[in-house]
Amino acid sequence: MRMRNAAVAGLGALVLGLTHPASPAAAATGEFRYTYSGLDGRPQTAELPDPADGECITLPEVADPASSSPAHSPRNRTDATATVFTEPDCTGDWFTLRPLVGRGSERLKLRSVVFGD
Repeated sequence: MRMRNAAVAGLGALVLGLTHPASPAAAATGEFRYTYSGLDGRPQTAELPDPADGECITLPEVADPASSSPAHSPRNRTDATATVFTEPDCTGDWFTLRPLVGRGSERLKLRSVVFGD
């Protein structure tokens, strides 16, 4: 009887382990785009493909406020909420962009972003 109970408990643990949801993904799936001014002053577009969740990303083209204008016109085509910040290191004023359809105009200035819900 004890052997049967142990077998049933082991089988139950196995089934529970197989049906337990996987841990959250380490990256947002999709692409985040933004526009910045190039060295010649003309608009350039950059992308962040499959960005990491929960990690602050300072946009390299506009990381230094003393030598660059902020980026603008973000497009969130990832499956995670994007929170954009006006300053590097996810500081300053912020705005959230919905997953897949979130977008901002030229008036929305940004220097860093973090993804996650």
